[in-house]
Amino acid sequence: MNTLEFSSLPLKPALLENIESLGYTHLTPIQAETLPHILEGRDVIAQAKTGSGKTAAFGIGLLSRLDLSSFRVQALVVCPTRELADQVCKEIRRLARFTQNIKVLSLCGGVPFGPQVGSLEHGVHIVVGTPGRLQEHLRKRSLRLSNLKVLVLDEADRMLDMGFEEVITDVISYAPTHRQTLLFSATYSDPIREISQKFQYKPLSVSIDSSHHDSVIEQRFYQTEKAQRTNALGYLLAYHRPESTVVFCNTKRECQDIASALENSGFSVQALHGDLEQKHRDQVLVRFANKSCSILVATDVAARGLDIKELQAVINYELPWDPEIYVHRIGRTGRAGKKGLALSLCTEQELNRVKAIEEYQSIPARWDEIAPFKMSYEHRFEPPMVTLWIDGGRKDKVRPGDVLGALTGEAGIAGSEVGKIDIFDAHAYVAIRQDSVDKALACLRNGKIKGRSFMVRKSQWG
Repeated sequence: MNTLEFSSLPLKPALLENIESLGYTHLTPIQAETLPHILEGRDVIAQAKTGSGKTAAFGIGLLSRLDLSSFRVQALVVCPTRELADQVCKEIRRLARFTQNIKVLSLCGGVPFGPQVGSLEHGVHIVVGTPGRLQEHLRKRSLRLSNLKVLVLDEADRMLDMGFEEVITDVISYAPTHRQTLLFSATYSDPIREISQKFQYKPLSVSIDSSHHDSVIEQRFYQTEKAQRTNALGYLLAYHRPESTVVFCNTKRECQDIASALENSGFSVQALHGDLEQKHRDQVLVRFANKSCSILVATDVAARGLDIKELQAVINYELPWDPEIYVHRIGRTGRAGKKGLALSLCTEQELNRVKAIEEYQSIPARWDEIAPFKMSYEHRFEPPMVTLWIDGGRKDKVRPGDVLGALTGEAGIAGSEVGKIDIFDAHAYVAIRQDSVDKALACLRNGKIKGRSFMVRKSQWG
């Protein structure tokens, strides 16, 4: 496919103008291989990792198919997690800025059901949601798919990993047979091929070369004894001092144990695994994304949908069995033109996994030495930011600009000392540079946000 510029695609002028205003001129490889076929109405199955531009590929495709005069659900995007659904919603809304009339709605669990029903009754063009909540709306008939033109299964492999196959099958049973079905997955496993055969009609199959080259991601392997693996991890973190690192473990139990060992040795760390309640998960992700926690220890399933733009390093505490999963893990670093670091520990018994990775990527593994390191509480590795919790959120009409204004007003702190601001329904979080925390707390406690006084404290979870 030689299509390189968006201007060469048969897009509506207003949509094209908006794409260019967002700074998109040339198509990424996955967009160049899929978009022309998506625009023709063909079913597509594409192997593409997070960060490849796949959301824009299907987003532009489904926006091109909408009949704006009909406020019926014409496109449905199914995602494995609420975080991913939120990202997809944001991206589609950005792409849809060219007209005020496009209604995009997120339908995910973990938030009240009633307001979602009200939004659906007002009329929606595009729905993005998680399998369980979509199934609930379809069964209660608050969501109807009789006018559906495009169905997208995003990160389908993770939905299967998370046990959603039956739910997805049920959701799709409500959709018309004559529709376009787009399936995106990071891996091409047999279950994915079966899903494609079941729900797609003569799909075009696209696979983008998913190896990572050292010019973008520096890959290093370290051989260690099983008993020394945790100390080896401590050495890598202390030596490289990355501001944001995801450490991948293969089990939930291991995940919690490693996080506890790192915390006891003075590292700023949180665990992310499937047993966390949604509220706690939100808090963990807020702190990691705003750099007030430097290390996230996660399982593959729990880390799905995690989109941290400046992830400096990925560490494999233990290598996965499947080299595709390794490539997918390390692809989370080295984005947006920044160089990434991928460090992997392995024992002698796991050397066959490194061999499989070498064959899969067609590049030899690069080995480094680890110096002796003893985990100890004497080490202190403070993150660059601290998170403040504010007892007010969307329901109190609090917006990011209000929080920023309260912090940087008269006798306040410099705007450069304020990091990410996250607003939830009943509360908000703001990241502040370590040196300015006390002054920021005083500003918020003595001043007002939206003319009101709110309770403010350093967040203490984790």
